[in-house]
Amino acid sequence: MRNTDTHEHRTARSVTHGGLRAPEYGELQQLVNELYYHNMSGAVSKIDVLTRAEIDDLCDDLMEVVDLLPAGKYKRGRLCDQLNSIVTAHGWGNVYGTVE
Repeated sequence: MRNTDTHEHRTARSVTHGGLRAPEYGELQQLVNELYYHNMSGAVSKIDVLTRAEIDDLCDDLMEVVDLLPAGKYKRGRLCDQLNSIVTAHGWGNVYGTVE
C-alpha cells in the first residue's frame, strides 16, 4: 500500500502527463527578458544564453533546452523561435511556457 502522506518532488515528466504547469513556468521568458534588457547590440550568443541560464539556476529540463540551441548570434525574435521550437518538440509548451 502506498503512503499518501509523503511529499515527493514532481519532475517535469510527471507534470507533463498531468498537463499542469511546472513551478518553473515562465522562467524561459524571464531569461529572454534579462538577456535583452540593456542589450545595445540587440544580439546575444549561445554562450550568453548558457551563462545567463546558469546564473538563473534553471532546472535540468530548461538547461537541456538551452543546450540544444545551435551556436550563433541571436536577435530576440530568432532566439524566441529557436527556444519555442525546442520546447514544443519536447512537448513542454504547457509545462514551461513559450517565449516572445
